[in-house]
Amino acid sequence: MHNSGGGKVEINANLVGAIGVVVLLILLFARMWIAFAMILIGFFGFAYLAGFDPALKVLATLPYTVLSNYTLSTLPLFVLMGIVIANTGIGEDLYRTAHTWMGHLRGGLVMATIAACAALAAICGNSMAGTITMGKVAVPEMRKYKYDESMATACVSAGGTLGFLIPPSLGFILYAILTEESVGKLFMAGVVPGVLLTVLMMAIVVIIGRLRPGAMPPGPGTSFKEKIGSLKYTWAMALLFLLVMGGIYGGIFTPTEAGAIGSFGAFVISAIGKRLSLKNFISSLADAIRTTGMVVTIIMGAYIFNRFLAISELPFSLSETVSSLPLNRYAIFAIIILLYIILGMFMDIMPAIVLTVPILVPVVIALGFDTIWYGVIMILVMEMGMITPPIGMNVFILSGVTGSDIGTIFRGVWPFVAVELLCVVILTIFPQIVMFLPNMM
Repeated sequence: MHNSGGGKVEINANLVGAIGVVVLLILLFARMWIAFAMILIGFFGFAYLAGFDPALKVLATLPYTVLSNYTLSTLPLFVLMGIVIANTGIGEDLYRTAHTWMGHLRGGLVMATIAACAALAAICGNSMAGTITMGKVAVPEMRKYKYDESMATACVSAGGTLGFLIPPSLGFILYAILTEESVGKLFMAGVVPGVLLTVLMMAIVVIIGRLRPGAMPPGPGTSFKEKIGSLKYTWAMALLFLLVMGGIYGGIFTPTEAGAIGSFGAFVISAIGKRLSLKNFISSLADAIRTTGMVVTIIMGAYIFNRFLAISELPFSLSETVSSLPLNRYAIFAIIILLYIILGMFMDIMPAIVLTVPILVPVVIALGFDTIWYGVIMILVMEMGMITPPIGMNVFILSGVTGSDIGTIFRGVWPFVAVELLCVVILTIFPQIVMFLPNMM
């Protein structure tokens, strides 16, 4: 009888958790800000299951718990580093170098754009900086050489997504905070997949260039001397990346210390290059404060919502149910990937990570997958959502920057979506590609 009663309570709690998730999704689609939606649902859900006083205690103590999390201190530092880089024109220098080396090839300007996006991602940590910077610099150049508009804009949207895969990625920092995984290992796990995806994107450009030679005509050639000379524009990016990632990999300093050194280095490099005006300095600090405040509030909301999910036992019941299904674990994993692709079409990557991690990570663990590897796969799949209709965030940002029609950009992104899906398949078949560097730390 006791077991029966206990089962009934568990079912009711699970049902409350499921209702909370559904209501949260409804509020998100109604355009309510995700942090407040999660706090609202988390508080009242917890109050329903555990009582009003315990819910008030959660509301009183969890924000401090979040803000005192040492891992969280990496966030504002890497945000500041990326914003300083974006505001001081280093991204334009990276494109200039890539243009000099690849512009004479068929589709060379597209490949140069992707390469510059990857290089910028290695010091920025988000997709918006790459999309905006290359939208302003690369798209006019491709229009000048009569490139197909859909291809010229789609490559910027797709290349921008590399900012969430190539470290230092804000997506990895957020995932690490929510799962208590190592930020350093997640950063290392993203390096080789980031390079692989960059190469695959360039490869599809070469194939499209052969199939549609008129869409991406070759530009003027440059001498070997000019190519070598253009490398002077990349020293800042190379120095920052080696300093930050090399220090983390070598165990010289922690990710938080790396963020501090990286942001300080960004200021010094910008000052040496005479690009750090007082206006840039103040603007960078203000942008970093705004971005950090937004993300930290989302994380606080996530912790409160996660506490509600934990007491409802929904994630654990779900993991037990899924792991007991008469399906191969890779079939279940494919269903999770499909869910992420659909979710990414309607949500920005940050809210999607916050919403899904507490629910699906227990399922992934129950299936026997490594959570570091899964973090890379999850970020990669979320990248697809940033360029797929109906709400591809990068596409809308680029449309605003370049004035290109949204439909035109969406028509060109599908080869890049296919490449990202291919990358997921490769990393699933060969997980050691992801785990090689983290395991050597």
